[in-house]
Amino acid sequence: MMKKLSVLLISIAVLLAVIIEGYTVFFDRKQQTVTTSPQSQTASQTSSSGSSDGNNKKQLKNGTYTGAATETRHGDVQVKMVVKNNKISNITVLKHPEGGKSDEINEQALPIYTKEALQKQSAKINQVSGATETYGGFTGSLQDAITKAES
Repeated sequence: MMKKLSVLLISIAVLLAVIIEGYTVFFDRKQQTVTTSPQSQTASQTSSSGSSDGNNKKQLKNGTYTGAATETRHGDVQVKMVVKNNKISNITVLKHPEGGKSDEINEQALPIYTKEALQKQSAKINQVSGATETYGGFTGSLQDAITKAES
């Protein structure tokens, strides 16, 4: 009887720990994302600045290219890219998930993704913590636009 009670109490403690960890991972990310993203972005810009030419093997043709709308669990993400002087000069997010937590995540992540993609001249960018779905949609749509510009 005592052994069963001990197992039950340990199981409850483990379950509570998992629930608390899940909460902090999925719902309490705003402060951590705000403080760590700029540092991560600066580090990635510094470390990859010499390799940006290697990401685009084909030269981009001047023009405006719209990437395919890339489906995510929370809605589609679609970008438009402008190429001038054979370089990506502007990226505009045409469509992204809205409502609830998506607004907060996209408000933080999309400007970072856009800035880094412009600096790297590539869809091969670093992911912002807590914005996995947005990352997949943004990079998928941007890569489609880049592929169109290379054709």
